[in-house]
Amino acid sequence: MRGQDRQIQEAVQEQRGRLLAFIRRRVPDPDDAEDILQDVFGELVESYRMLKPVEKVASWLFRVARNRITDLYRKKKTASLEEEMLRYADDNEEGSLLLADVLPADDDAPENRLLRETLMEALAEALDELPKNQRDVFVWHELEGKSFKELAEETGVPLKTLISRKHYAVQHLRQRLQVLYTNLFTD
Repeated sequence: MRGQDRQIQEAVQEQRGRLLAFIRRRVPDPDDAEDILQDVFGELVESYRMLKPVEKVASWLFRVARNRITDLYRKKKTASLEEEMLRYADDNEEGSLLLADVLPADDDAPENRLLRETLMEALAEALDELPKNQRDVFVWHELEGKSFKELAEETGVPLKTLISRKHYAVQHLRQRLQVLYTNLFTD
């Protein structure tokens, strides 16, 4: 048992700095990064306790860290669409979430590209079903990034009316896209 403890302690001392730097490059929240690091080392201890010592400790630790990072992002993606969409209807713009915050990363990864295309096609179809005034407010606010204040000044429509129209648009989109969301983001 003492030999195992020494091996674990050496692995932690040797790899902690590199492993934490690796995790932090991929996970911006320092608390999440530290949690992942602790999970990785916990799994190392568990492996040794189950009498399954790890031969190449460094590569094993980094592989486990990558898996934990992937798990973290999967969990975040499956956050309730309803919670995210409710923020859209909030008339406090400082805390409002843009549609881009819900979509997958805009990069060249094939899975992200396909997911973005699928979501944008479904969104376009759902937007076409909306009355023009609701669709316009949603597009201006979410896709063009205009504030409600700007929209009120440009259109002459009262601020509360614009917020209400967006709220109705979001309700429709939430219902219409819930099935797609469930199919894409839940196991």
